Amino acid sequence: MAAVVIRDLHWRYENAREPALRGCDLEVEEGAFLGIIGPNEAGKTTLVSCIKGLIPHSAHGVYQGSVRVFGGEVRQKTALQLAAEVGMVFADPEAQFTAMTVEEELLLGAENMGLPLPLIAERLAWVSELTGIADLLQKSPYDISGGQKQRVAIASVLAMQPRILILDEPTSMIDPLGKRQVFEILRRLRTETSLTLIVVEHNIEDLAPLADRLAVVAEGRVARVGTPREILEDTGFLGALGLAAPEVTELFARLRADGLHNGAVPLALDEAVAEGRALLAGARGAP
Repeated sequence: MAAVVIRDLHWRYENAREPALRGCDLEVEEGAFLGIIGPNEAGKTTLVSCIKGLIPHSAHGVYQGSVRVFGGEVRQKTALQLAAEVGMVFADPEAQFTAMTVEEELLLGAENMGLPLPLIAERLAWVSELTGIADLLQKSPYDISGGQKQRVAIASVLAMQPRILILDEPTSMIDPLGKRQVFEILRRLRTETSLTLIVVEHNIEDLAPLADRLAVVAEGRVARVGTPREILEDTGFLGALGLAAPEVTELFARLRADGLHNGAVPLALDEAVAEGRALLAGARGAP
């Protein structure tokens, strides 16, 4: 079944002259990994805020259209229902922190949901191991590194075990090591759980190998949805929006355009190495 169905969604923030969303349509299958990419100020954060229910429940503006999560209209769901169904991690993890220690931060959401203590303890152990923060539990969430803060934010949402996890540009404020750790968490969630994952991310090179589909958002619309390969091999489409495919994808797209490559366009370095070796082997064997 579809986890999310969006139909003809329009949203204009209060006092804004132009709408942030202009007739968006999107479906996300349950258990899928959807990556959302697009230029700055394209409407990506607004779109996922509508899925979470922050819009229109916590924002003022003009709302038209429909957002359904697991068959129910978001506008008609309570905050408790949405908390159980949709978790969201923001680019700035400190925006989510309210507790004095990491452990308290992880426990807060599960306790507010009224879960029994043995289940809470089980979830605490699981998210601590998954995100690699077991050694941080007694520290203040404000006194750790940026990458650690983001992992704590992810763990605190996962502790509530929502059916959908949204991450809104989770690597935009952390260093390269922190980015690798976040993408490793996403890889494990994709392979070890049945979560529906929706990730807004500028780092297309790391996002594409994990995602089942990519949605391109531009000028308040969902401009295109397809597999990562379908989206990224159209480098002209991406370039017109000011987006860049991974460098290896750009390289092989140019080779294919020049008739020098007729295979799949690689999305990641390991694929590119294999394709490059095949090209070189073919060139050596040519008369």
